[in-house]
Order: sequence, then structure tokens, then C-alpha cells
Amino acid sequence: MSKQVKQAKIGGQALFDGIMMRGEKKAAMAVRKKDGTIHVEEWELPKKKWYQKAFFIRGIFNFILQMKDGYKYMMKSAEISGYLDEEEGAQMGKFENWLTEKFGDKLMSVVMVLGIIFGFALTLLLFMFVPSFIFTGIDYLMPESVNLQPYQSLFEGLLRITIFIIYLALTSLMKDIRKTFQYHGAEHKTIFANESGAELNVENVRNYKRFHPRCGTSFIFLMLAISIIFYTLMPFDNRVISEALEINTFAASAVWTMIRLALLPVLVGISYELLKLAGRYDRNILMRIISAPGMGIQRLTTKDPTDDQLEVALAAFIPVLPQDEKPDVT
Repeated sequence: MSKQVKQAKIGGQALFDGIMMRGEKKAAMAVRKKDGTIHVEEWELPKKKWYQKAFFIRGIFNFILQMKDGYKYMMKSAEISGYLDEEEGAQMGKFENWLTEKFGDKLMSVVMVLGIIFGFALTLLLFMFVPSFIFTGIDYLMPESVNLQPYQSLFEGLLRITIFIIYLALTSLMKDIRKTFQYHGAEHKTIFANESGAELNVENVRNYKRFHPRCGTSFIFLMLAISIIFYTLMPFDNRVISEALEINTFAASAVWTMIRLALLPVLVGISYELLKLAGRYDRNILMRIISAPGMGIQRLTTKDPTDDQLEVALAAFIPVLPQDEKPDVT
């Protein structure tokens, strides 16, 4: 049974054998344990600061906070689900034991910091430095009469998108990642069911789409796409920097990469606002065009969930609903 479509201010994230949902005032995490039961945790969210609500800059701060919390609860879900006790997690378990001996009760904080540093370094390498140096190498091999600089942002942007798609395609082949992508699909289906006013149960939620315009995958793809236009408009390129600073093109490429890195918060802010608009006006033709590529990428990052996974999604979703929207549980 459906009601009029409404916009829910609830987002989520897939975890190890679980899902975290975040509403306006509460958040909850549901994880399927090895004995088949569902572990649920709920917590109150702190009141949003002004910078989390201010237009444009809210995207920058919310992105950082969501990454921090997401990684924290990803690690916690791995512990609750028993993932680290399984054969696939044996090596990670050994590493965790070593860290426990070294850092004791501070283990979670240490693992979080190491994970964030490693993830950030890998992201910089794959999406910033590699495309830039590949382009610089190709440009270096070209005759002096051939100027590829006007096409640098286009080349690097398309290469970043290609790397992103290949990365997602390869990781989706891994058993554990595929299961996480199923939980990602369960998260989207549950949010869609609520936005459509459907009664929240497994049978109803099963029928909804697993692609959502406000997905984090769409956000990353949108940011990569916008970067092509954004950096093309910048009055810099390798040759300009090389001549201005009197350095070789490879050093200039590193400088230009650092400039773009410094401008990354601006890209995050623009992409966040566009994604919010796309989710709010999902029936608008322009917003549909903007959302289309990211929705297509979700064919890689979401998979059809099982009923057991939908049950976990509902267990995380229902606690974060406003009190007057919570269904009766019998």
C-alpha cells in the first residue's frame, strides 16, 4: 500500500554484513551476527553546527564527517559480524592482534587513522598523480609543434573516470565486496520504499529500485565529471607553470596536481549541492540527465539483496524514523 511520494532525510551506508542508517536526529547500525541474529545499535546525533548547514561549505564538512563515521562503523561491523574470525579475515586478524599488543585500548583509533591515511594516499595516487603523470609523459614525447595542454583536463578527467569504473568492476568480483554491494542495494530499496510511503516490510521493500540519485557513488562520479569542466576553466596548465617557475614539465605536473588538490574542497561543495538538487527534484529532466551517469555506475556498486539483507536494512532504518512515522511492530 502506497501513499504520496515524500522526501526522506535519511541516508545510509553498507557495512560488513550490515547497514548504518542516519536520520535527522538519530542513527542506527544493524549487523547480522554469525549465529543469525541481528545486532542493532542506536545513538542520538549531535545537533548540527552552522557549517554543516550552510550552503556550499556544508558539503565539505559533511563529506569528511561521513567518511570518518563510515570507516568507524565499518570496522565495528567487521568485529560484530565475526568477519575477522573467518578465513578471509585471518591476515587482518593477525594484524589486529599485533596492533592490540602495541596500542591496547587505543586500537580502534589507531586502525581508523591508519585506514584513513592509507585510503587517502591510495586515492591521491590513483586519481590525482597517475593521470597527471601519464598525460605529462605523453605530452613530453610529442613534437614541440604539438600542444596537448588544452586537452589536459579532459584527458585526465576521462582517465580518472575509467580508473574508477575499472576499480569498481574488479572489486565487485570479490565475494565479500559483492555481499557489501548487496547490502548497499538493500539500503537503497528501503529508502525508496519509505520515500514512496510504502508500508515497511520485506515483501514491500523487495519491489523497489536499488538505484538512488543521492547515492555516494553518484556523488564521486559527479565530482569526477565536474572536475573536467572545472579544471579546464582554470588559467593553468603544465607549460604555464613550467615557464613561470622555470622548472621541467614533470615538476610542473606535480605543482599543478597540488593546486588541483587544494581546489578539491570547492569541487566537493559544488558536487554536494548538485547531488542534493538531483535527489530533491528527481523528476526534473535536467536533474535526471545529471543523475544518469551516477545511476548507471550503481549497477556496479549495488546488487539485488536477499530477504535476510532487507531485514537487516529495515532493522537499521526503522529506529531513525521520526517518532510519528515509526510503524507499529508486533
